[in-house]
Amino acid sequence: MPINNPEVQFIAEISGNHLGKIGRAKELIKAAADSGATAVKFQTYTADTMTLNLDKFKVTSGHNLWGGKKLYELYEEAHTPWEWHEELFELCRKLDVVPFSSPFDLTAVKFLESLDVSMYKIASLETSDHLLIKSVADTGKPIIISTGATEWQEIEELVEVVKKTGNRNLTLLLCTSSYPADPIDANLYRIDLLRQHFGVNIGLSDHTLGIGVSIAAIALGATVIEKHLTLRRSDGGPDAAFSMEPNEFKALVEAGKEAYKSLGDNKWRLNASEAESRRLRRSLYIVKDVKKGDLITNQNLRAIRPGAGCSPKHTPELIGKYFKNDYSIGTPMEISYASE
Repeated sequence: MPINNPEVQFIAEISGNHLGKIGRAKELIKAAADSGATAVKFQTYTADTMTLNLDKFKVTSGHNLWGGKKLYELYEEAHTPWEWHEELFELCRKLDVVPFSSPFDLTAVKFLESLDVSMYKIASLETSDHLLIKSVADTGKPIIISTGATEWQEIEELVEVVKKTGNRNLTLLLCTSSYPADPIDANLYRIDLLRQHFGVNIGLSDHTLGIGVSIAAIALGATVIEKHLTLRRSDGGPDAAFSMEPNEFKALVEAGKEAYKSLGDNKWRLNASEAESRRLRRSLYIVKDVKKGDLITNQNLRAIRPGAGCSPKHTPELIGKYFKNDYSIGTPMEISYASE
């Protein structure tokens, strides 16, 4: 399963960026694959499984993107028709990216199981739905849970729900549930807090613009990066404002892989690639022809490159002593060449 891969996983979230057209959904999958995504995530719900068709159920008027919008209409616009799933999953597998989804109720879990989905995601706003979390965890498949807008105690509770099922393949995603999110609210040091406290892999569901926050998260140990993907932000759609275009997602993957590769380990040792630089370090050389018994001075002994002589740190103990033998200019100095 990709969640066990020690390298960073890059998830392209399609969400409602298909704009209600299966052809565009397929274009997004192809763009994700071409951009280096390791997985493509969908959302499995209908407006009726999310809310009631009532005018009073709406987004607060001051919301950046969906202010005043009726919830039922928002979910009707953004949902991925269930009859598309099988075809879209098959395309993902054909393009060697992992298809999976966020179910929002138990009927969605049952449906996704019928499609042999390989892993699951629980969205931030569902973290208190323990029945949903248990149903997903009971499948034994890898489970990713976003922690946006979730209190610490609620995270402890949901982790316990997963553990009680015996499922140990859990990844928590640090997430800021605002759209787009401001980097100042990312609080990436919480990655280590979550990892140390819960003992699971930690990733980032990133709603900020650009790639900087995701790259920083990888440097701090994130093993999963999730970003929304669209073909062109100018095409519009409920998630367009905080979604990446394919060239941006590709830049994220390329820079993210470099960031991951650069982490290495915490053991201090010289790299093999530094051998020549090490050879060219300064060392002590005899810089004039000298005779046996000549006084060692700053005029005939200097720290220069390359590094065949003894370390410059020995200069103070050598100055004022005498050369034991005749030496020609360019001879690497050794401590044994000096006498009292």
